[in-house]
Amino acid sequence: MSAVLAESLAPARYVPAALPATTIPVAAGDGIGPEIMDATLAILKAADPALAFHAVTVGLKAYEGGLMAGIGEDTWQAIDQHKIILKGPITTPQGGGYKSVNVTLRKTLGLYANLRPCVSYHPYVTALHPTMDVVIVRENEEDTYAGIEHRQSDEVVQCLKLITRPGCERIVRYAFEYARAHGRKKVTCMTKDNIMKLTDGLFHKVFDEIAPQYPEIATSHMIIDIGTARMASRPTDFDVVVTPNLYGDILSDVAAEVAGSIGLAGSSNIGHDCAMFEAVHGSAPDIAGKDIANPSGLLLSAVMMLVHLGRAKPATDIHNAWLCTLEEGLHTGDIYRDGVSRRKVGTREFAEAVIARLGQQPKKMAAVDYPEREPESLVHPDVSIPPHVNAKKALVGVDVFLNWDTDTRDPNELGAALEGLAGEDFRLALITNRGVKVYPNGNPQTLRTDHWRCRFPALKETVDGQAISRLLMRIADAGFDAVKTENLYTFDGVRGYSQAQGE
Repeated sequence: MSAVLAESLAPARYVPAALPATTIPVAAGDGIGPEIMDATLAILKAADPALAFHAVTVGLKAYEGGLMAGIGEDTWQAIDQHKIILKGPITTPQGGGYKSVNVTLRKTLGLYANLRPCVSYHPYVTALHPTMDVVIVRENEEDTYAGIEHRQSDEVVQCLKLITRPGCERIVRYAFEYARAHGRKKVTCMTKDNIMKLTDGLFHKVFDEIAPQYPEIATSHMIIDIGTARMASRPTDFDVVVTPNLYGDILSDVAAEVAGSIGLAGSSNIGHDCAMFEAVHGSAPDIAGKDIANPSGLLLSAVMMLVHLGRAKPATDIHNAWLCTLEEGLHTGDIYRDGVSRRKVGTREFAEAVIARLGQQPKKMAAVDYPEREPESLVHPDVSIPPHVNAKKALVGVDVFLNWDTDTRDPNELGAALEGLAGEDFRLALITNRGVKVYPNGNPQTLRTDHWRCRFPALKETVDGQAISRLLMRIADAGFDAVKTENLYTFDGVRGYSQAQGE
């Protein structure tokens, strides 16, 4: 028995909950992963003896075995059987076409909601805002994380940002259901719809449509740049924040650091049928094997897992024991501070300290008390198709993107050539470069690459695909390289495409 464990035994014998047996697939991960997973599982076993753990292959071992996605077949089979996984940090090899394990699991399993509670543990962990308690709800499948990218010329690559109405509705409803289930008072939506009026505009619009269905919850919207700044400077203004994928990725890391450390942040990835709980910090191979890593991030993720499984008592007991350990100054090196910490402990010793405090409650920080619920009791919303989605769709033109390069890159030369190719169905309205109008009457100071968007509106109310095909044939016959097209549609007479800068 360690000195820490011996001196801090609970005053009364701890009695764990009597719960049904459950098996959890476990991926230890890479770097410090095996150490912090061992510590976390020891605590889970002490608080919930009915849990069993099944090791699966994820990360470097899978990559080295030739699996480019870093996931073994045993992992897929275990998740399919148990609908859950607890995962440590993963190292993804650089280059060579290796896929991110996290992204693959989230997208393959439909884990559409990423939850990141960001809580300050002042004064035991240094925090910029001692009373911070925010939950980031991040859409987890769409946006630029669809991973659809193309190189279209020597100088230009593109990444498609995909936002869907069903995806927006699902994550927004989930954020409100989470707030309702956990007694949260406010949900804030963050987007950049002052610039991306269609994609982010759709997310904001769906939020505004759904919010009135939860009249007891206050709502607000913020542009993501000022919203992120406010999260860093005034996080107590927020309660639950819902946002698209990329913004949520950045915002949740900012919030975790402001709260104290990303190393303490728990995370869950929730789908209709499956869930993944993981540490969000890196694998830290430089400190692997030294028994100094802090297991708290993975442990708090495991607490979220217990809540998800309807195992409220062990979740409450572990979380409170962890808070007691912080209060008593038994800290790993990453959060150790002279004058605040009482002793610097290693990974195993920290886990022993938490186990010894099972059944205790913190005296200075607020204790937690997870309510008893049925497993996976949080509502998973079904998406609807409002009548206005079935809009009358009309094809009214086409944007043709050309890879065109000359010594001068003169847009007037390109425009003159394309004017003669527009034919009887179209007119050349404008040419843009990097989204900025360069023809007609462009600014000569605009930086011009070898990638040009050429907008051809229809001369009639609508056109058909054959007219666009004929236009593309004329462009090809003239020697131009059309690398991409985007049809221009209206929906119930409302334009479904953005204007160019300067249009």
